[in-house]
Amino acid sequence: MIHADLRLDVPGFCLRAALAIPASGVTAIFGPSGAGKTLLLRAIAGLEPGARGRLEVNGSSWQDDARGMFLRTHERGLGYVFQEPSLYNHQCVRRNLLFGYARTPAALRTVQWDQAIALLDIGALLDRAPATLSGGERQRVAIARALLASPRLLLLDEPLAAVDAARKREILAFLSAAQRELAIPMLYVSHQMEEVAALAEHIVLLQNGAVLASGPLTQTLARADLPIAQDDDGGVVFDAIAAEHDARYHLTALDFPGGRILVPRASLPLGAAVRVRIRARDVSLALAQHDDTSILNRVPAMVVEVATTANPANVLVRLDAAGTALLARVTRRSFEHLQLAPGSRVWAQVKSAALVG
Repeated sequence: MIHADLRLDVPGFCLRAALAIPASGVTAIFGPSGAGKTLLLRAIAGLEPGARGRLEVNGSSWQDDARGMFLRTHERGLGYVFQEPSLYNHQCVRRNLLFGYARTPAALRTVQWDQAIALLDIGALLDRAPATLSGGERQRVAIARALLASPRLLLLDEPLAAVDAARKREILAFLSAAQRELAIPMLYVSHQMEEVAALAEHIVLLQNGAVLASGPLTQTLARADLPIAQDDDGGVVFDAIAAEHDARYHLTALDFPGGRILVPRASLPLGAAVRVRIRARDVSLALAQHDDTSILNRVPAMVVEVATTANPANVLVRLDAAGTALLARVTRRSFEHLQLAPGSRVWAQVKSAALVG
């Protein structure tokens, strides 16, 4: 586990972060611009000398002001990937990578040269100059360089902020593969929910320098009381299995505990595990199953909770579909017309679902 109780005052801003998060998998640090995400990451890295408090990673103390203990950044065994790749432009890619690789004695290397090259698919770039690389290629090199330092913890500060959508999907896939193979815990800062939904298992929500919530991604996104659920992009993420491909209509059927949903044809082997995202704005409610509708995805569910929204015309409804949480944003008038309340049985009509992993 990573236990942190950190405080940092900078002009015009206060960070107060008390956390207990897994030291495994990918934890997203999520929030709007100005929430304090980068400050928190820098404090964990030991890059903010004004940070006060305590930090422990897998039982190892990195900072404890009560005992006068503070490990410097290079003593923490970190990898750090910034928004900008920060490569050495006067060196080729190979020499940039060797900078990270040479930092770690051979006996302590947990990430091997060929392994990192293959995972990030940069073998063809080794003799290139950084200036000749695309933005996505530079960021892949920066991630490989951080991995080649065999870090105990990898910190990523909005690494895809300057990458186009197509390259972003590629790099997310590379990061996911690297995490699975290397088992290096990652803290991933972002304000883009698509990235978080595709990569993270755990999420920390920051707002105005304070931790609003911290927990497993699927459970936290389904909380109707959090601002993230009220956003226009608010919704849930859950895991499903590719069950069937429909060649005639170019659709793929995905099974999950709540039932089956259809998405545009996906290049997936049958039985493959996938991650699905459904926005609250794309879910409507009905008291009975209707076949005379263009909405193909309909699953039975029970109303669990009703929350108000910033728009008084709407309410946010949390549903339980056989153990899978869904959110629906509907008008207050519709909710009252259907005479819904916690415990009501409904059909959730899903207008749109997207694969994110």
